[in-house]
Amino acid sequence: MPISINSNFDSGNIEVVKADKPSNIELNIRKDTNSDFLQWFHFKVTGVADETLKIKILNASQTSYPEGWSEYKACASYDRQSWFRIDSSYDGSALSIEHESEFDTIYIAYFTPYSYEMHLDLVATCAHSPICEHHVLGQTLQGRDIDLLKIGEEMYDELKIWVIARQHPGESMAEWFMQGFLARLLNQDDSVSRKLLERAVLYVVPNVNPDGSILGNLRTNAAGTNLNREWHAPSLEKSPEVYHILNKMDEVGLDMLLDVHGDEEIPYNFISANEGIPGYSEAMNALEENFKSRWEECCPDFQTKYGYDKVEKGKADMSICTNQIAQRFDTLALTIEMPFKDNHDLPDPEFGWSAERSEQLGASVLDPTLYILDQLK
Repeated sequence: MPISINSNFDSGNIEVVKADKPSNIELNIRKDTNSDFLQWFHFKVTGVADETLKIKILNASQTSYPEGWSEYKACASYDRQSWFRIDSSYDGSALSIEHESEFDTIYIAYFTPYSYEMHLDLVATCAHSPICEHHVLGQTLQGRDIDLLKIGEEMYDELKIWVIARQHPGESMAEWFMQGFLARLLNQDDSVSRKLLERAVLYVVPNVNPDGSILGNLRTNAAGTNLNREWHAPSLEKSPEVYHILNKMDEVGLDMLLDVHGDEEIPYNFISANEGIPGYSEAMNALEENFKSRWEECCPDFQTKYGYDKVEKGKADMSICTNQIAQRFDTLALTIEMPFKDNHDLPDPEFGWSAERSEQLGASVLDPTLYILDQLK
């Protein structure tokens, strides 16, 4: 059977340069729609049963985060259910992937995908819960719904906690995180969830950027806009996703925000905060430190040693979501980052940092959230 390579499906991304035999495949990653960002890939190879695959991604050094290829291993699956890591190496120019294929067809991706169909299933499952309401905030540029899940009952003094994910569509671990987070939050037999919902209403956007997710983009929506640089002045023309979410935040209020992402280079789970905003205060710092220390205590997959460099006060990029929201609402707004590689604190040679561990991390974030509730007001 002749070899075939295809990415014409939800979140697919690859360009074929050469594919004359399984041991001589040359590919390029396609740029994001209307943008120069590139890093995400997702494709299937057919006609390779019992063959040794040797794949070179030729433009790896031209990607948005070339340092991300060091110690990176690609994700692969035969059934699109179980994803494992396969041998990969970077020589400063190309990313080489090698694998002995057991079946005729294999899927290969930058990280375990989270499809739009899975997103629709997640929203429908949550909306079926008696404590969850599904709202549509508006539409994307390609006409898809911007889904909001409101969980808990508003009375008069409940805290408003927002959790959003996947502003950057290629960071699919963020929606896996949301799946774990929502499953625990909606479990009425979970004591932490029950105590949390006695005090707070949660507003959850599982996928801020569905267009970019389907298009196979790393960081942008259908217009080529990086949504996490639009929070100072979103527009219906370039960033309707942010425009509608921010309007809803202003309407209902916000006492705390978690914004869930993935990081291409750093092999740890960590938090980025708002020390660079003009209004950063000792109270904000105390909230952040209490949240992080509690999470570190209850979840070994989270750590506080490694992360981004601190930004000098007054020099924050106010177009970034958590910076803008912390300043706008004078409260705690944190960016959660997960690795595309593995977690060096608890490595897993077979699966690396995985969808399943992302789900577990999402479930675990309820503990520090409950812990700091009394400190939010």
